[in-house]
Amino acid sequence: MYEHKGRMVIPTIDYRAGMVRIIDQSLLPREEKILELSTVDELGEAIQSLKVRGAPAIGIAAAYGVLLALENFLREKIKRPPAFFFDRLKDTKSIACSGVDVKEMREQLSGAQEVLAGTRPTAFNLFWALERMRAVVKGGGSDPGGLCRQIAREAFRIHEEELEIEIAIGANGSSVIENGMNVLTHCNAGGLATAGYGTALAVLYRAHEDGKRFHVFADETRPLLQGARLTAWELDERGISVTVLCDAAAPSLFAAGRIDLVIVGADRVAGNGDIANKIGTLGLAVLCEKYQKPFYVAAPWSTFDPTITSGTEIPIEERMGEEVTCFSGVQTAPQGSMVYNPAFDVTPAQLITAFITERGVIEHPDTEKIRTIAQSGSGGGR
Repeated sequence: MYEHKGRMVIPTIDYRAGMVRIIDQSLLPREEKILELSTVDELGEAIQSLKVRGAPAIGIAAAYGVLLALENFLREKIKRPPAFFFDRLKDTKSIACSGVDVKEMREQLSGAQEVLAGTRPTAFNLFWALERMRAVVKGGGSDPGGLCRQIAREAFRIHEEELEIEIAIGANGSSVIENGMNVLTHCNAGGLATAGYGTALAVLYRAHEDGKRFHVFADETRPLLQGARLTAWELDERGISVTVLCDAAAPSLFAAGRIDLVIVGADRVAGNGDIANKIGTLGLAVLCEKYQKPFYVAAPWSTFDPTITSGTEIPIEERMGEEVTCFSGVQTAPQGSMVYNPAFDVTPAQLITAFITERGVIEHPDTEKIRTIAQSGSGGGR
């Protein structure tokens, strides 16, 4: 981890020396490995195979994928290319690419955007980031050097803005956490799923940094165990007390009065406040309603999709059956078994106590409250 404005951040994804660098999340917690990806196809495969995952992190990856396509285009077109063209920590003022065909450049980047758009259908941040990059590519003028600089700066800006947003989400939500609480979370909405600080876990990190002490129950999150492998790893790294449990054990904790609140992230938020999040989220929201416990969703505004009115319109990704029928390479179900393996489910807005965003807290969300905060660009929506 590294420090950013007094907050400890995981280096989940970055663009350094002409390559996208990610932590391979498929190997955690047994191995911490950094992958260096040099092509759009490599990055697309990393997104599809969950080596990099989580809506905000996927958005950053998409932006960097466009930049990676530009990097490789310039490498092919310039006679004596430098060791690399772009680096997040280097100045982008001078890009030596005079004579490069801007029309051909745009066509190349458009193809990369199509590849990236086909990787994960549910996470809205992916399409949000690609649209931002597409706008720059299309409207960046006819000077190749100027266009290259604008594309790079936009990709880096998306990364930097996301990190600031996560810190703001933590600050806006930390007040819901009190000393002695038992908090349940599902899947992984921490630094590994984002620019490095988190959404749902950012709330817990900020509360812990403020001196509050509490206990976290982390659902293992079948079938790929993001809660057990990633969330428990993150919390342990920060010294936050955590217990891992099977997904099916959560109801017994509620029945025993051992859960005070639930906080999760989101992969897409519809205009009315319905959310798509990791499969199993809906069940937790129903339990909160049954046992009268608050159910919070922490998400950046880039996860809110204004183009759809309700959760029924959210495309739900269904993943390969082998994720369910095999575990760590061992067959756990009869060969040829039919499998239902949706990656996400939809939780209706009426089950959500509040959204925690960088723009404030939206209590008892509905279409009008979300529209109001979208138009104002700030505020609490309480």
